[in-house]
Amino acid sequence: MSSGAAGSGAAGAAPSANRPRAIVAGHGEFASGLVSAVELISGRGSQLIPVAVDRLGVGDIEEMLRSRMMEAGVRVVFTDLQAGSCTMAARRILRGMDDAVLVAGANLPTLLDFVFADGRTPAEAARHAAERGRGAIAVHTGGT
Repeated sequence: MSSGAAGSGAAGAAPSANRPRAIVAGHGEFASGLVSAVELISGRGSQLIPVAVDRLGVGDIEEMLRSRMMEAGVRVVFTDLQAGSCTMAARRILRGMDDAVLVAGANLPTLLDFVFADGRTPAEAARHAAERGRGAIAVHTGGT
């Protein structure tokens, strides 16, 4: 797949398929596992920066996430748990960033939708991806 010229526009334009667009943060190997799966399925894992937060307090996680966001110029964070320490830290960061988006409870369908949203800004793509991820959850029972 060719990324074309999608990433050559001004700020707010859709970035190229290889440029970081978001951080994925979580406990254990959550982030690296999801980013690895996105890469294997789509070849677009480089749009996501995995961040593991093992044995860190909320303040340390906040500092780490803020630093990674600033270094990469991203304003989207996906986290593992709605009430987890990564989400609490990201919410603190978002208080001072009107253009940032947090998606808590991220899953693989969410991230795949996000990395293929070439025509959307990262914030728009994150909102759309969250809806897709929510819709991808299903319960199947025996006999049906």
